[in-house]
Amino acid sequence: MDLRDVKEFLRDTFKYIVVFVAVLLLFIFVIGLQQVVGPSMTPNFNEGDVLVINKFINKFREPKREEVVVVSQSEKYMIKRVIGIPGDRIEFKDNKLYINDLEYMEDYLKDDVVTDDFKLSDIGVDVIPENKYLVLGDNRSNSLDSRNYGLIDRKQIIGTYWFRIWPLKR
Repeated sequence: MDLRDVKEFLRDTFKYIVVFVAVLLLFIFVIGLQQVVGPSMTPNFNEGDVLVINKFINKFREPKREEVVVVSQSEKYMIKRVIGIPGDRIEFKDNKLYINDLEYMEDYLKDDVVTDDFKLSDIGVDVIPENKYLVLGDNRSNSLDSRNYGLIDRKQIIGTYWFRIWPLKR
């Protein structure tokens, strides 16, 4: 090996190191993978689905209603849907969602989903405060969510669902 070969080898190795570091930083700060565990988001997301999560977007904007987010709760990561945002008054009555006293259609739910009656006052507030969110699973009858553990803080939202990579058929 002469000096030119060593320089070429070092140059190629440096390129691979740069690519590796870029991919590593991408996964640390921008995107993440999250596997669905449990039935709380069926039928939209099933146990074993692997989702790509955008961790970067929520650093520049607030989570939006209907977005699917990954929430850190009691040292676990859970996938839930944002239902209530700061300033909202939320009530479920006769299987219908009311936001600020207006009926709100949840088009992402199947017709057979049943949501028990619920008001924010059941968890100790009348209006969702700043930096707090009401998150629920899509499978309302089998979901551990804000109805059980209360509103979540903005800091608990790790990322927003971007797309599903597994299973390939879905």
